[in-house]
Amino acid sequence: MPTIDSDQLRYLAQKRGEQFRVLIVDDEQWVREVFRDFCRLTEAFDVELAETGVEAIRKVKANRYDLITLDLIMPEMSGVEALSAIKALAPGTPVVVITGNATEKLVREAGIQGACRVMYKPVMLEEFVTEITSTLVR
Repeated sequence: MPTIDSDQLRYLAQKRGEQFRVLIVDDEQWVREVFRDFCRLTEAFDVELAETGVEAIRKVKANRYDLITLDLIMPEMSGVEALSAIKALAPGTPVVVITGNATEKLVREAGIQGACRVMYKPVMLEEFVTEITSTLVR
């Protein structure tokens, strides 16, 4: 699949008349902020952050997103539980799972619940941008 550069991504956002809305869900603040900063490298993304699955579900109930990134291992509510609830609320929204230490069983369960892709931490900038942009434009 060809790589989409930031100019092309900005053009796609302009063509659709609005930025791509992305929700980043991770219990680690520094991870949320790094992924947000990755997205801000272009003007194509409007990014919101959520620390927990419960917060993510609340945001999905109130807003429409073009893409959600979701950690699998979080306190309070697992990423798989959050994914199931998110897909029930917004079945067409692609969810990219980003995990550092989930078991293969959890990763398989995330796929069953509707995750479209899985990325493993540590995630490099180019890999992150390539994955989310290719997910958005397919």
